[in-house]
Formats: sequence, structure tokens, C-alpha cells
Amino acid sequence: MSPKPSIVIISGPTCVGKTDAAIALTEPLGAEIISADAMQVYRHMDIGTAKPTEQQRARVRHHLIDVVNPDEPFSAALFRTMADAVIRELHQEGRPVFVVGGTGLYIKALTRGLFPAQEQVMKSLRDLIPRGYAAQKRKLLYYQDDLVRKRLRHEAETLGLDALYQRLQEVDPAAAARIHPNDTYRIMRALEVHQATGQPISYHQRVHGFRDFRYRTLKIGLTTDRNILYDRINRRVDLMLASGLLEEVKWLLDQGYPSTLKSMRSIGYRHMADYLEGRTPWDECIRLFKRDTRRYAKRQLTWFRADPEIEWVQPGEIDVMSRKIDLFLTEGV
Repeated sequence: MSPKPSIVIISGPTCVGKTDAAIALTEPLGAEIISADAMQVYRHMDIGTAKPTEQQRARVRHHLIDVVNPDEPFSAALFRTMADAVIRELHQEGRPVFVVGGTGLYIKALTRGLFPAQEQVMKSLRDLIPRGYAAQKRKLLYYQDDLVRKRLRHEAETLGLDALYQRLQEVDPAAAARIHPNDTYRIMRALEVHQATGQPISYHQRVHGFRDFRYRTLKIGLTTDRNILYDRINRRVDLMLASGLLEEVKWLLDQGYPSTLKSMRSIGYRHMADYLEGRTPWDECIRLFKRDTRRYAKRQLTWFRADPEIEWVQPGEIDVMSRKIDLFLTEGV
């Protein structure tokens, strides 16, 4: 057995067919799947996250689905910690491991690690909390980060994104040169890292470079014609609505999960909440839901296209993927 665990990664944009392909590939191998989806970690959020069905999970065991409540924090760092434990266990059993999902940051954290500063903070905080206090551990780990993030959001709302971008140009011109002035997420992320670590994000990227190859990996990306993908997205939204997404969101709100939660501001959930709370008419709600899902798929493709290690195939090319995977797993023995 290879001393370094081998993992097969199936990635790609939403609605491209990752789950169906993964089931077809893993079931004959007796493999298990780690979900790399930032939304499928939440309990009670099933329809809008397109979780694998009970039948699919009965055929192939899935991990990191339904692990936290909608009001509990979760992050790439926690994903990596939990996925590492699963991979170690399955590696010892000699069982193939597949990581399947469209959250690129989670996959990157798992395969290449985190900034050293982030890892040191995580270790220090873990040492403060006894074993078994998982919820308290999660809350303490990211309490400070949440304060920084909320302060930056408030500044973006009151001062405008231009002001934050100008600050980024002052504290980290190298990062600012690579980040578009309208890219709210990356501007705030860069400022957040600077405030949390005292060093610009470009410094951490230069020093660490995500060169820590933690596993043997085969990365397969699923892609298809854009018109086909967008049609699949539109049909999935219609199916989610027919399956009761509006009722699911109403139930979550009734249970006391406010629409301001990070989990509830995700695509689909925020659109339903905006309708239920009277902010958006129904027809406009559906239009925005479909539009924002298409935009999200485009951002996912941009992220994954930047990774030269990914081998791109069509979703239906199961035989092609199977041959690649058999060769990869055989070489790793």
C-alpha cells in the first residue's frame, strides 16, 4: 500500500452530473465518497443543496453530509480536518476514497493545506478545548474571524467597496493587482487575512504557495456545453421548487433559523426567504434564482480551469474515467 493515501477527486460546476458519475464509478470499487460541498454539510437543508438521495447513499457511503446545524459555523479548515480523519481510516482499510463536489476552496485546502498562520491558530485553539466539545471548538475557532468579517462587511456597506479596495492597494498591492475592484469576496478575504495574521495574503501565498502535496491525487473535472449546463440548471431549479424547496425554507425559518445566517444566504435559500419575507415577488425570485445559479456555475468553472492538474471529461464518459481511475489506483499500490 502506498504510504501516501490516494484520493480521486471529481469536481466541476453545479448541475454538471458529478453525483451520478461518482456513484457509477465508486460502486463497483467498493469506494466511499467524501462530499466537498459547502452546503451539503448542513442538516435540514436537503432540497436546495441537491444532496445525494437516500437510495444513492445506500448504494455508496457518503461522508461530511449533515454534520452541522444551519446556525453552526463551518469552513475549509474544518472540512480539511474532518476529511483527513475519514481518509486515514479508509486508507487503513484499503478502501478507495473519492472526493466529490464543487467547492474548490475545500478541495484546495484538503489537497494542498492551509497557510501556516492559519494552521498555527487552529492548533493553539484546539489545545485549549478538551476532546468531545466539537460545537464549542468550532465556535471558538472562528469567533475572532467572524468579528473581523462582520466589521469588513459593515465597512463595505457604509464606506463602499471602493474604499476597501483602496485599503487593499495600500496594505497588499501585489494582491490588489490580481483582484478585480468589483470582486467583493476576494477583496474582503485578502483584508481579513491581513488583519488576522498581520501579513498580506500575497506573502502567505508566496511563502506557502500551496506546495504541500498531502495526498496522491487524480483530479477529474466534468464539463459540458454551456447551453446544456444552463438548461440543466434551469430544470434543476424547477425540480427543486416542485420538490418543496419553498416549504423547506419556510420550515427552517419557523424553526428559528433567521434568513441572515450564512447558510440561509446561499443560492436558493436566500431567494426563497426573500420571497417569504416580502422582499421579492415570486416571478422575480425565480428569475434571480436561476440567474445566480448560472453565475455560480461560471465562477466554479473559472476556479477549476485555473488548476492544470484537472483532466477534463464529459459527464457521460464513465468508461474513460474508469480507465483513468483504475490505472491511478493500480499505480498507487
